Amino acid sequence: MKRLLLVAASVAAIVFGAAADKPVTPSPAEAKAFVATAEADLAKRSEYANRASWVRATYITEDTQWLEAKAGAEIAEAATKFARDATRFDGVQVDPDTRRKLDLLKRGISFPTPSTPGAAEEMATIGSRLDSMYSTGKFTYKGKTLTLGDAEDILASSRDPAETKAIYEGWRTVSPAMRTDYARLVDLANTGARELGYKDTGAIWRSWYDMPPDAFAKETDRLWSQVQPFYKNLHCYVRARLNEKYGDAVQPRTGPIRADLLGNMWSQQWGNIYDVVAPQTKGGGLGYDLDKVLVAKGYDPIKMVKTGEGFYTSLGLAPLPQTFWERSQIVKPRDREVVCHASAWDLDDKDDIRIKMCTKVNAEDFSTIHHELGHNYYQRAYKDQPWIYRGGANDGFHEAIGDFVALSANTPTYLKQINLIEQTPSADQDIPFLMRMALDKIAFLPFGLLVDKWRWEVFSGQVKPDQYNQAWWDLVRQYQGLTPPGARPADAFDPGAKYHIPGNTPYMRYFLAHVYQFQFQRAACKQAGWKGPLHRCSVYGNKEVGKRFDAMLQMGQSKPWPEAMRTFTGETTTDASAVADYFAPLDAWLTKQNKGEKCGW
Repeated sequence: MKRLLLVAASVAAIVFGAAADKPVTPSPAEAKAFVATAEADLAKRSEYANRASWVRATYITEDTQWLEAKAGAEIAEAATKFARDATRFDGVQVDPDTRRKLDLLKRGISFPTPSTPGAAEEMATIGSRLDSMYSTGKFTYKGKTLTLGDAEDILASSRDPAETKAIYEGWRTVSPAMRTDYARLVDLANTGARELGYKDTGAIWRSWYDMPPDAFAKETDRLWSQVQPFYKNLHCYVRARLNEKYGDAVQPRTGPIRADLLGNMWSQQWGNIYDVVAPQTKGGGLGYDLDKVLVAKGYDPIKMVKTGEGFYTSLGLAPLPQTFWERSQIVKPRDREVVCHASAWDLDDKDDIRIKMCTKVNAEDFSTIHHELGHNYYQRAYKDQPWIYRGGANDGFHEAIGDFVALSANTPTYLKQINLIEQTPSADQDIPFLMRMALDKIAFLPFGLLVDKWRWEVFSGQVKPDQYNQAWWDLVRQYQGLTPPGARPADAFDPGAKYHIPGNTPYMRYFLAHVYQFQFQRAACKQAGWKGPLHRCSVYGNKEVGKRFDAMLQMGQSKPWPEAMRTFTGETTTDASAVADYFAPLDAWLTKQNKGEKCGW
């Protein structure tokens, strides 16, 4: 079941069973009827809530925020009511399909609403307000008002540490006002979670992966242990290059890296500082600059999206519907406030699929388009499943589908296949290519892990509101090995400066996706008979791979995710060794470069 029921989802209250003084065990037939009622009601309300959210995201006003909050409150209240009622059938012997649907109903809500009158409306109002506060956030720098997009552009290109510090800190002035609302939302969600039988909201989130919540927490630690050595190797190399550029006073040769020097507002991807850390190798650079190539070849946002669509159709999947082109937000409107954070939408759970982006003609958005369309193709593939099953095998799968395609889309092999470049670079240029990829893919892994590690601590009560910021930076240092450019103010709420916190979007899905995508890539390239290095493999045009890929997509959430994984890859466990396989040449090269360095922080 889709987890767009973040602070949204409702259904009419239905009372099952006999009077309180005469408890009667429900029958299997009642359980089946209950599921059918829940599916029909939630499906109807879901479309209304989706459309209200779309309007607010593409036209932010007081009125659209009110409409979204109202629709969200209704569906959230109903979904939570169904989740509570589903627990009545826990001891009933039902068929496997009904049992899976009951389980998904119980755990399919990100922010469950308490049964207290007015709680659903309050949660929805806070959620919409937080999202809009983030999306309309601005700050002043050198007398000019900057949006997040403006700030990101400066941070990506500036090599002045005084300027990067000012921009990094400036964006974080938009989030302190969110902290009180956020703390209230956590309290409400935890109350709702306890009514469903969970100890807190974090326990619900960890229950989504077809294993006990505590087992999933251990699983994330296991996966991190597989990739942590490579991350430390990359961190060590990048820190040394930053030290050489800026000197000890700005970036010491040992210890954590100053977060604002990494070219990204959240230091989650480091590709923007490739010029600072570019490998000095025999083959030189990549041999092309995709940003410049896209412009030179006359690409505009529409052509970029058409190109992304072309990858999926080359695998044998159907073209996007005409309504996609008529209804998507592909470029930023000039006349209103919108949410620019890229996302993919399925408004009617059938065919009304769209993307929402403020697309720029550059390599980053070229890759993002391939990623977002992965969501849309997944949504359409499972549209014939029962409503509860219209979702990814787990939320990490939903992110990994487009990421897997983007792995091919990032290769020079693919760029040559679609005539963006005339020849592929030589093998001597593999290290520069892998470095660019690692600066985004490997650098992201600890951030992908820590966002929800922080939220789990907040939900559990381990971290109180006055400790939010310190706990955040403790995790940033522990996992990423980073430090802020200066002391943070007492009222800082730096987690709120990342969209997924005020937007209430679970984040562990992205960590999982950064593992799954490489498993998908390794399996697909094996199916395609690819004999070269994994990082040069493109499955563009391979319809045999497309058949197995589509078979996994069509399953939706109808089976536990290991079965979906097996359908495409033949494997049933998450294995980060595929990440190591992809980056093996770079890891060996980094080890040589880091000889004599004091790695770690």
